[in-house]
Amino acid sequence: MIRNVTLKWWRFWVEGDELSIRTGKALALCALTGLLAGLAASGFYWLLEVAHYLLVGKLANFSPPPAAGEKGLLHSALTGPPLKCVLLVLPAAGALFSSLLIRWLAPTAAGHGTDAAINAYHREEGRIPFMVIPMKALASAIVIGSGGSAGCEGPVTQIGAGCGSVLAKWLGLNVKERRILLAAGLAAGVGAIFRAPLAGAIFAAEIFYSGLDIEYEVMVPSLVASTIAYTVFALFFGWQPLFTMPHFAFDNAWKLFPYMILAIVVALGSKFYVIVFRQSEMFWRSSKLPAWSRPCAGGLITGAIGFFIPQVLGSGYGWAQQALNLSSPVGDNPVTITVATLLLCFFGKVIATSCTVGSGGSGGLFGPALVSGALLGAACGLVMAKLFPTMGIFPGSFAMVGMAGFLASAIRVPIAAIIMVSEITGNHELLLPSMWVCGIAYLIGYGKTLYRSQVRTRDCSPAHSGGNSSGD
Repeated sequence: MIRNVTLKWWRFWVEGDELSIRTGKALALCALTGLLAGLAASGFYWLLEVAHYLLVGKLANFSPPPAAGEKGLLHSALTGPPLKCVLLVLPAAGALFSSLLIRWLAPTAAGHGTDAAINAYHREEGRIPFMVIPMKALASAIVIGSGGSAGCEGPVTQIGAGCGSVLAKWLGLNVKERRILLAAGLAAGVGAIFRAPLAGAIFAAEIFYSGLDIEYEVMVPSLVASTIAYTVFALFFGWQPLFTMPHFAFDNAWKLFPYMILAIVVALGSKFYVIVFRQSEMFWRSSKLPAWSRPCAGGLITGAIGFFIPQVLGSGYGWAQQALNLSSPVGDNPVTITVATLLLCFFGKVIATSCTVGSGGSGGLFGPALVSGALLGAACGLVMAKLFPTMGIFPGSFAMVGMAGFLASAIRVPIAAIIMVSEITGNHELLLPSMWVCGIAYLIGYGKTLYRSQVRTRDCSPAHSGGNSSGD
């Protein structure tokens, strides 16, 4: 009897039901994509830590505060003030070395990563060359580790997407399957590096479009791949969220009004970010400087800004962590920062990121958007606390919700933004104000996006126009 049951199940999976065979194949491919992307994201994070330790730490004697969940792999006891003269030129040196490395070995790895992955999905039939994976990781680690103002999500989205694309190529899959694995790898990279597997999957479905549309075919594959990638990453670096903060609750309906003001503020701030970055890109592309030297010039401007405002250097996640703990109602030593300081850091971060990445430096825009949203949200929270002293407004909660609203407006991913900030902070009690702020900020930011390769809807995508979407 046992033999008959076993034979029945064997035939069901291998011989009989075509749907079951396809399901098993799809599950295996998505899991394998997640495994590869998780290992690649872990390797990239390790490279980033080593570069940060050797460059900003050892050479410049500078150690910015980390986010609570950032696990430093290498520790050095720094004494004395940072060497500001080194910080002035270090981002330029890192950007120059990274630019030459990419120019010689993998020209397609240039840029900020996420936009390249979106373009590959829509216009390159899901193709990303293998050399992009190691070169993007190394070049981005050097740029960010030397103090360049950029995020790690741009590189890791292209790295993860590359894992899916290369796997599809090795297995001889068709264009549609290759695109799905590209998106699943993208989700896996984001889910791993941000410790946010659900947000990574939703991000992969939303990021290809600037309008109210999603790539629904990639949702389930992305869930599988992102789960595996997050698990692999967490085995190396721990299961804690990227940030920690008090568990603020939404307990007063009248708070929707100050949160509405926050939505308007972050929407305008995100528009400023998009405009400055786009203008920076146009300026550097029209520059008469040789293409390989532009990231160096942009890095020099970033270093000059960092000379006076060191908070803009690197990823800046530690400063976002401080914004989340601003005027915390718990703890003996709550963080206190003035509105002027927060605004100064916000404008400095936007300009420094536009110079670093807009000039061609290898790094992401998503991470700086998170940091900018936290800084602007905390500043708005401080003002609202003064204007409405009886409401019990904590600026840290405005920093968290500000991150979500900023992402929803600047990157056009409102649902992923709501889930993302909840996962990376471990705080699920502010979902309602996050929904409110993201909805308003998304509508106000209509038509403005950081990623040029996004299209408005599925009907506008080459991936869904004719036979190009189904096979080679």
